This record gives sequence, C-alpha cells and structure tokens, in this order.
Amino acid sequence: MTLILVPIYLVAMSLRIRPIIRWMPVAYHSFVCVILGIKVRVHGERSDVIPTLFVCNHVSYLDIVVLGGLIPGSFVAKAEVATWPFFSTLAKAQRTIFVERTSGKASHSRDEMMSRLNTGDNLMLFPEGTSSDGQRVLPFRSALFGVAQLRRDEKPIAVQSVAIAYTRLDGIPLGRYWRPLFAWFGDLDLVPHLWQMVCLGETEAVVTFFPPVDIDKLGDRKKLCEYCFKQVSGAVQAANSGRYELLPPKKAAAA
Repeated sequence: MTLILVPIYLVAMSLRIRPIIRWMPVAYHSFVCVILGIKVRVHGERSDVIPTLFVCNHVSYLDIVVLGGLIPGSFVAKAEVATWPFFSTLAKAQRTIFVERTSGKASHSRDEMMSRLNTGDNLMLFPEGTSSDGQRVLPFRSALFGVAQLRRDEKPIAVQSVAIAYTRLDGIPLGRYWRPLFAWFGDLDLVPHLWQMVCLGETEAVVTFFPPVDIDKLGDRKKLCEYCFKQVSGAVQAANSGRYELLPPKKAAAA
C-alpha cells in the first residue's frame, strides 16, 4: 500500500494538488491503524481553525499513525528521525519539520515552523522533546511554544492541546506492566519493538482534544506551555486510570 500511494502523493505535491496533499496522509494513517489493530477512541473536538498548532504528548512511533489519521497536517520531529531508514522517507513525504536541538540551528527550525503556519499548514508538535514510557507526561519545553507568537491576519495562531494514551489490549485495561510495551523510549530497538507490539493484539488508543486557545488568552509562551502541560498530563492520567468521565465528551471511534 505504501509503495503504491507514496508515488501518487509525491506527484500530487509536485502539481500542488492541495486536497490530495491535505487528506491522503489522513486516509493512509487511518488505514495503517486498521492494519496494526489500533482502535482509536476520540474525546473532544479537533480544531477546524486553519492553521492550528496541535500540542501533544509523545509515547511512541504509534503516535504518528494515530494522530496522522485524525489531523490533516505535518509533524515536527527531532532531527534524528531524518536518518531512520524507510520512516524518514515517509516523514519527508509528509513534509515533516526536523528540529535541531543545538542552539545554533534551533532558530532555523523555529523560522521554518513559523513559515509553514503562516502559509496555512497545521503542525503537530511534541513539546516533551522525546518519547515517554506512557505512564506520565514529561515536562514541556516552553521554547518550542515561541511559534505561537506568530500572528496571521492580525490574529494569534490557534493552539490545541492533544493527549494520547494507550489504554487497552484486546479489551482488557493495561496496567503499569503492559503499558510500556506500547511506548518506545530510551535505547529500545525500533524493529523488534514494532514486531512485539504487532503480535500482542488489538490496542485501544485514547486521544483527547481540548478547546483551542491562543497566546493572547494566556499571556506569554511560558504560561501557554504550563497550561497545555496541565491539560495533557491530566488527560493522560485520567485515560490511564479509566476515568473517562473526566475527559471531554467521547467521539465515535475513528478506526
């Protein structure tokens, strides 16, 4: 499927066919979720403001297919992803922005993010800077929220907090022992981890969208960062503990 769709998508990009560029990745990721046995449960409403900066916690490479199947837009990833075989090709095809961690190159990455938002592209940002073990949310880096200061048509960029948690395996709630099997962190090897995860069974991923905000409502990027962190951290804890009543109203399953 990938070998067939990627050339079509690249042709659409060269011809600048916006509907295909915008929605083919969503359809692709949604179908990959079906293939991998990932059932997506959505709470809340995705922002329909264009552009929107989606701010999400990061648990695993699975986040890409789960969020990519729900949000039309591009990801912001660490520069190392650009060196991964196969995955780097897919990331580049979806116009992923690769962020350098060195201070000298960070400004270039920020400028590219601002340029893409200014042209009307949605961006998906993982402000933890790395993936976690799925049990908790790591502190957000406020520097990455600097792009929220961009104004488009004299209005601030919409920022939406998004929380993702992997909660069930074959319908049975995951505990502390099983949940890290779906998280990819530390020095874990990608291919063995992916194979192990696929062999486990059907997985439920809970994605929570919070009402969009902007930097004008919160004051500055640090306050915006703290606000998003509290929302995402609270939603992950609620989903992991099965307290779905604490989340926004449930949406129909996306996959």
